[in-house]
Amino acid sequence: MKKSFITTTIATAAIAGTALATVATSGAQAATQSPPGASLDRVVAAAKAHGAAFGLDGDQALTTRSVAADKDGTTHVRFDRTFKGLPVVGGDLVVHTDRSGGWKGVDAAATSVRISSTTPAVAAATAATTAARTADFTVSRSTPSLAVYAMEGPARLAWKTQVDGVGAHGEPAGKVVFVDARTGSVLDQWATEINDAGTGNSLYLGTVTLQTTLSGGSYQLVDGTRGGARTEDANNGSTSSTTGTLYTDADNVWGTGSSTNRQSAAVDADFGVGATWDFYKSTFGRNGIKNDGKGARSLVHVGTNWVNASWSDTCFCMRYGDGDGVSYGPLVSLDVAGHEMTHGVTSATAGLAYRRESGGLNESTSDVMGTMVEYTANTSGDPGDYLIGERFAIGSGGPLRYMDKPSRDGASADCWSKTVGSLDVHYSSGVGNHLFYLLSEGSGAKTLNGVSYNSPTCNSSAVTGIGHDAASAIWYRALTTYWTSSTNYAGARTGMLSAAKDLYGSGSAQYNATAAAWSAVGVN
Repeated sequence: MKKSFITTTIATAAIAGTALATVATSGAQAATQSPPGASLDRVVAAAKAHGAAFGLDGDQALTTRSVAADKDGTTHVRFDRTFKGLPVVGGDLVVHTDRSGGWKGVDAAATSVRISSTTPAVAAATAATTAARTADFTVSRSTPSLAVYAMEGPARLAWKTQVDGVGAHGEPAGKVVFVDARTGSVLDQWATEINDAGTGNSLYLGTVTLQTTLSGGSYQLVDGTRGGARTEDANNGSTSSTTGTLYTDADNVWGTGSSTNRQSAAVDADFGVGATWDFYKSTFGRNGIKNDGKGARSLVHVGTNWVNASWSDTCFCMRYGDGDGVSYGPLVSLDVAGHEMTHGVTSATAGLAYRRESGGLNESTSDVMGTMVEYTANTSGDPGDYLIGERFAIGSGGPLRYMDKPSRDGASADCWSKTVGSLDVHYSSGVGNHLFYLLSEGSGAKTLNGVSYNSPTCNSSAVTGIGHDAASAIWYRALTTYWTSSTNYAGARTGMLSAAKDLYGSGSAQYNATAAAWSAVGVN
């Protein structure tokens, strides 16, 4: 059974609280505030006046993560929360107001974050040891800090413990473990460095245009038009490498189209990063992964026979293995680049926790946007499809995932059930992937771009699609405006219906199709 590629580092740094009345936003965040929107002071005032809606009291503080405004002045401010100075995990929320600061509602990950005491009964050292014991990798450090855990159930004081180390193949490994600071039991845990088997045989895009930089008489794979994104050769060094050798060339002609030339994989990786940047910029007006105009680093030829690709928030970089040369080639295809970079986008917006249903939704979001990168790049070598990882499979290898019928991979879920959250997040992502296909293309048999699909529904209904452009627009608005760290599939449905209403109107064909598609995958 194949497991899919993906490595991502989910940011887990503690957030310093500030007084609610003096909530501030960075210059980069403030720049996203459109002129017609409400001022931040008015949004803060609205939040204070309606604090009961999300359990705000005098022991809590909010810090601003992002600010956005619609054309009609509707303003959306995403806050993180602290309780008596401790970060609240699962306490994030999005406050919505009209242009004058009038209250329109809130989407909150939790509504009760109060705990009786912030004094732990369990020592930090004990929590560090407990957390380290949960690791299936060689631990190098286990670092606890106090936090309020409010992801599910009653809020509890916890030691939020970052466990870092090295995996079986020398790759970086890590997880965050929440140890109850009163009882010493493990409350929750999820990976912060997720390494899963990947596949790749890119190098099929033919001749493409790359944006390079001339420096000192030679050209560099540095894209000044996309935030200085750069592509480097990791020289088959450690899979935990964060820097490599910058690619340079004398005549600005890169690679040969063969994997025997080390530049060829770099061409595909570099083009994929540019295509992903352009997709987000032209489709959603997003200026880079964090919307701050900064490009990421790509490292190709990572490790030896490494069948993997990765994104890490820590180094703000992607790592691409060369594959095993038998079933999989270099992991540098368009949908891989789009998939991995989207983990960075998700981390910078909703912050979907990489566990249970929110983790499946996180994975599905990357598959959705990776698919859209293929479609919008519109290359002859890798035309858009609803298959994940099909272009880098060789020999007996095949697509990693099938969005029209996820269960075709032998493990993914087609339909939501009460147990779907217990699956590996790459398999629970099937619910979201199936939803996106149905919303885009509808149910039944059809052939698109030469690929045959036959998508069933879980309630025997017939679904009519609205096209992948509208479907992805609804998805992205839900991700950036309504979803929070603990959003599950039921919450995803609610958020997408709100997004569809915002974009197309209540009762529109797009709104009705969104509702029908969610019902078709068992989420009502």
